[in-house]
Amino acid sequence: MRVSCELANQLPCMARRKLKNYLRTYRKRAGLAQGDVSYLVKARTKGEWSRYERSLRQPSLRTAFACEEAFGVPVTRLFAGLRESVGDETIGRIQRLEARLKTTGNTMKPARRFVRKLQWLGQRLANRLIPHFSPA
Repeated sequence: MRVSCELANQLPCMARRKLKNYLRTYRKRAGLAQGDVSYLVKARTKGEWSRYERSLRQPSLRTAFACEEAFGVPVTRLFAGLRESVGDETIGRIQRLEARLKTTGNTMKPARRFVRKLQWLGQRLANRLIPHFSPA
């Protein structure tokens, strides 16, 4: 079922599924062709740019920063869905590491370092649970 653009904009942000990237959206808003953007970000061909737009390939960090500069949009917004999935995976790994450290202990490392690890992991998880909002 497709939702009209007007209705989609009325839904809460959490209800909408994020795309892996919004490269095509911002390119279209700028009125640029794929060839134009591929030139701006030093992609080898417009075909390469097309693969980025369709999420068939992930651009290098250099290309992602070039996109940020070209469109004037932060990388975290250009690649919102990818950012969210990578963030979720990383938080899951933080939780598993924290649980592993708590259950197995860390007898090979000095106690201060072990406690510092647990504090850092706990802080990262707390920061994730209370999201920081940046102005749009």
